[in-house]
Amino acid sequence: MKQTVHVLVFDGLADWEPAHALCELRRSGKFDVRSVGFSPRPVITMAGLKVAPDLSIDELKPQDSALLLLPGGDMWQEKSQPAVELLLHRFHEAQVPIAAICAATLEIARAGLTRGRRHTSNALSYLKSMVPDYRDQAFYVDDLAVSDDGVITASGLGNVEFAREIFRLLKIYDENDLRTWYDMFKRGLMPAGVA
Repeated sequence: MKQTVHVLVFDGLADWEPAHALCELRRSGKFDVRSVGFSPRPVITMAGLKVAPDLSIDELKPQDSALLLLPGGDMWQEKSQPAVELLLHRFHEAQVPIAAICAATLEIARAGLTRGRRHTSNALSYLKSMVPDYRDQAFYVDDLAVSDDGVITASGLGNVEFAREIFRLLKIYDENDLRTWYDMFKRGLMPAGVA
């Protein structure tokens, strides 16, 4: 039976940020991808795509998920999302991986999941300015994506690196295939023998 990766969907989500990860997870045949909304009503992404959630945030249980993915979007900069913070704590306590990119890393910091854990975001100054209680700069890494203890964080400029860390964590590919995938999508390098 396939495992399920859940992606939070909301009005204004940055739909390109999780695209590489979600497509490849589904294509691998190892995972189903299901969308989770704040309610059952459809949302409109930054690109104007209408997405109908498969389930609501209240219905999502950590034991039903292989990973919770939070895409970026302006929503995270406007205010904290208590329902998401509660969900993050439930997933963390159940040791289910969490992946957040761009502004969604703000909610990771607000939930305290950056404490004692290597992490990244759009910039250290961005985290400090948007999350007044943030005090974890000693663990901040200036990389496009970082994975530590079941939490993946990424800059909005690192969607390929974000996907790579998810693939590595969920063991979608071995390291050789992962390198090939990264070279194709980051560097535009086709494997030898492919026309």
